[in-house]
Amino acid sequence: MERPDMRHTALEPLTERNLEEARGIDRSDVPEDFVDTVDELMELTRYGLEHRCAGRTYVVRCEGACAGVILLGEAIPWDTDPEVMRGRPFYRLMGFMIDRRYRGQGLGAWALEEAVRRVYGEFGPRPIALGCHRDNGGGQRFWLSRGFSKTDAMEGEDFYYIRELP
Repeated sequence: MERPDMRHTALEPLTERNLEEARGIDRSDVPEDFVDTVDELMELTRYGLEHRCAGRTYVVRCEGACAGVILLGEAIPWDTDPEVMRGRPFYRLMGFMIDRRYRGQGLGAWALEEAVRRVYGEFGPRPIALGCHRDNGGGQRFWLSRGFSKTDAMEGEDFYYIRELP
């Protein structure tokens, strides 16, 4: 696939209207251990809306097609959170997937930074934490390239990565 024209990319809220389309994201090469399904992300989105949590879940559009999904929301404390995150507000990136046909073209980096910009603009800046499966080398390289630092803390098979405020 040709590199997408980023002028024709957009984020829109994940809703019941576009849920079926988002389910069609090709993630056949990504184990569920690496990232939640779209249905799991929708359940988390419903919870966040019901409890008025800061954050958003977006569908990533590229030239009109549903090319991914990203959930960046207010972190509810977990026992496994890294010590550095305890006692302060932060966002947790709960899910992020890009359709395999769109990977390696800059769309993921654009979607991440655009989601962060929007969530910061609406709810204020906070550090961001996420989990990345210990066997997901591509994901680990992506997070490091986007300013995240790997910690020694783990949630199951996922290492925590943290991006502090600049």
